[in-house]
Amino acid sequence: MIRNEKGQSLVEFVLVIPILLLLIVGIVDLGRVTYTYSSLHFTAQETVRLGGFGRSDEEIKQFAINHFKAGEITTSMIKVTPNQGSRKSGDYVTVQLSYPLNPITPFASRIFSEGAIILTVDSTIRIE
Repeated sequence: MIRNEKGQSLVEFVLVIPILLLLIVGIVDLGRVTYTYSSLHFTAQETVRLGGFGRSDEEIKQFAINHFKAGEITTSMIKVTPNQGSRKSGDYVTVQLSYPLNPITPFASRIFSEGAIILTVDSTIRIE
């Protein structure tokens, strides 16, 4: 006896598509995190070079704001240590950049306690 199975593939598709879409969006989010982290790291490396040349904290922060291309960064996300007054030749200067990245994957905000993934990088160089 042969049964009519015309709706079987539709039911299977409906059951599998949410998992498949969630997986695709998760992969896109992983790519966004990787791209943003890479851009943040490159910006920190280029920004700390200014500190190595003896530039002021404001110049360093403005450079980071102007050259970070993966989003909007503010001065509160940039930390320069030690401060401009206590830096001298031969010391090390560190620039730390932080950036919150909001995931687009559904339910990802429940995994991360703050709702955003906080990416933080730092770079250190010796002052000339």
